[in-house]
Amino acid sequence: MKYDPIDPNLFIKNRKKLSGRMRPGAIAIVNSSDIMPTSADGTMPFKQDASFFYLSGIDQEESILLVAPDFPNESYKEILFLKETSELIAIWEGHKYTKEEATQTSGIKTVMWLDQFENVLNTILAETATIYLDSNEHIRNSSQVETRTDRFNKWLKKVYPLHEIERLAPILTDLRSVKEEQEIEMIQKACDITEKGFRKVLKTLKPGIGEYEVEAEYAYEFLRNRASGFAFEPIMASGANACVLHYLDNNQICKDGDLILMDVAACYGNYNADMTRVLPVNGRFTHRQKEVYNAVLRVKNYATELLSPGGTIQEYHEAVGEFMTEQLIGLGLLNKKEIENQDPKYPLYKKYFMHGTSHHLGINVHDVASIYKRFEPGMVMTVEPGIYIREEGIGIRLEDDIVITSDKPINLMKNIPIEVEEIEDLMNS
Repeated sequence: MKYDPIDPNLFIKNRKKLSGRMRPGAIAIVNSSDIMPTSADGTMPFKQDASFFYLSGIDQEESILLVAPDFPNESYKEILFLKETSELIAIWEGHKYTKEEATQTSGIKTVMWLDQFENVLNTILAETATIYLDSNEHIRNSSQVETRTDRFNKWLKKVYPLHEIERLAPILTDLRSVKEEQEIEMIQKACDITEKGFRKVLKTLKPGIGEYEVEAEYAYEFLRNRASGFAFEPIMASGANACVLHYLDNNQICKDGDLILMDVAACYGNYNADMTRVLPVNGRFTHRQKEVYNAVLRVKNYATELLSPGGTIQEYHEAVGEFMTEQLIGLGLLNKKEIENQDPKYPLYKKYFMHGTSHHLGINVHDVASIYKRFEPGMVMTVEPGIYIREEGIGIRLEDDIVITSDKPINLMKNIPIEVEEIEDLMNS
C-alpha cells in the first residue's frame, strides 16, 4: 500500500458499532475482494471490498473476517483469516501480512491462516443460530460478475442450510453513511492531494495540449503524494465533450476558446475525493462562458447551504431544482411561461441539468446510504450541479466535497480555486 498506516482504533470502533446492531448470539462473516482477471494471465489492480476494509483495515486478497460478539470463547469473538504466505509467494508477489502485522493493522488479536477457517467456523456455528452475510445492495449496482462474497454465500447456505441468514448490508449501509472523524481526515487527505493536481494543471493548461496530457498531470501529482491513484476513471472533457456526462476517451486536443471540464480526484487509504472544475483552455473565460459558469457556481453555493441535519435527498433535490430553474431563466434557456405549463414530474430544468446534485462519499465514490435516511452530522456529500448546453457546446459542472455538521457545512475543498477571477489570475500569473 502506498498510503501511511491508519490508526487501528478506527476499525476497532467500526466493529464495535456493528456488534451493537447484531442480534444476540449472531455472527457476521465478511470476505475480501477477489483479484480480478483481465485476459491470459493478466489481472486488474487489487481493490479491497469496502465492507471488509471498513471493518478490518486489511488491504489484501483471500481474507475473511468473522465477528461473533457473544461467543463464549473470548478469543473467537473476532477472528481474521488470512492466506498463509510462503517464500515462493514472497519471491513472486512480495510481502504479505504476518499475523502480527494484521493485528497491528486491524486491532484483531486472533489471526489465523485461511486453511483453519472451516474447522473454526464449524465450532462457532454449533453454538450459533443466526449468520449475517454481506452482499452488494447498492441501488445502482448492475454488475453481472460473481464476486468472492457471492461464491462464499452460496457455499455457506449449501453447507449450513438450517441456519438463519440475515442481511448485513442494511446495517453497514446505515453505519457507513455517518463518518468517524478519522474517516473525514482520510477524505480530506484525498482532497488535498486532488488540489495539488489541480494547481499543477492551472499552470500547464494551454491551447494544443491533449486531454490525455492533462490526465497525466493529475496522475503524476497523485502518485507522488502517496495516493492509490484515481478515485474513478477521470473525465477530461474539452469543448463539446463536456456535454457527455461520462466522457472517458480523453483523447482530443484542447482548443483555444474552449473550456475543459475535469471530473477527477484522488483515492487515499481507500477513501475517495470527488472534484469537478472547469477551466478556460486559453486562461480567459468568454462572456457567455462566464455567465454560465457563475450560474452553476451560484447553484453549488446555494445547494451547499441546504445540507443540514434533518433534510432528505428528495426535498434537497427539489429545492436545488427550483433554484436551478431561476438560473436557467436568467441565462435565456427557459422562460417563465414554459415553467408555468411544465409537467411537475418532468421539470424543464432537466433538459440542461439532468443528473443529481449530490451523492454520499467515502470508501466508495458513490458511497452506500439509504436515499430515505435524513441528513445527519458526519455525513459527507458531494455537491455537483451542472449546466450542459449542447447547442452551444458548453458543459459546466462544479463539484466540492461537503461534511454535514450540527452547524454550518464544512467544505473539504475550500482551498481549491473555483471563482472565475482567481482562476484567471492563477492561469495568467
